[in-house]
Amino acid sequence: MPVQPLIGVTTYLCRARWGVAWDLPAALLPDAYPQYVRRGGGLVAMLPPDDPTAAGPLLRRLDGLVLAGGEDLDPALYGEEPHPRAGTPVPERDRWELALLEAALEQGVPVLGICRGMQLMNVHAGGTLCQHLPDEVGHEGHNPVVGAFREHAVTVVPGTRTATLVKGSAVATHHHQGVARLGEGLVASAHAEDGTVEAVELPGAAFAVGVQWHPEVGDEYGLVRGVVEAARG
Repeated sequence: MPVQPLIGVTTYLCRARWGVAWDLPAALLPDAYPQYVRRGGGLVAMLPPDDPTAAGPLLRRLDGLVLAGGEDLDPALYGEEPHPRAGTPVPERDRWELALLEAALEQGVPVLGICRGMQLMNVHAGGTLCQHLPDEVGHEGHNPVVGAFREHAVTVVPGTRTATLVKGSAVATHHHQGVARLGEGLVASAHAEDGTVEAVELPGAAFAVGVQWHPEVGDEYGLVRGVVEAARG
């Protein structure tokens, strides 16, 4: 049996309720994420927010990293004031995940960014975000129903790593922010019909790909298998 790489997946940090009485701060992750990693051939380690100085030592014990979706990034990270429709940021999570990404890139650990994770990759590279896409594209097609995934088409850029991993054209979407200025060194590797950047990658890295959609809720496993295969290498 092939060795199963250990893939760390970042988590939310929020208040949650469960059982008959519990209502407490919690580090949580929708089950679709660990299922997605398992189906790609990896073992899962959940990575709740921690002291950023722990990121480097932690990454030396992991084979791959998935930056999960979630809350809007703090716009102060890219020098802007919050848009009226921007969500409340979680600074602990922002600091932790930026440190994880930095350590992963320094150590050559494969990285997959999903939704917020792709946006984090762009901001880490010095890019900016459009804080409310309908202002830019004139429609709600990227997030038509809050709390529910919908599909839209994407077109991958031929010759990119993303094109070797993504086979279908319809993806599960749920986001109201997106890339404005692309970060230094990143390449846009997929677009929506309205021109929105739907995937980015870092050429020359061991594996550093981000997608704006949510592959964990579909039945397409090319991206996670790419991370797992890179982690085995």
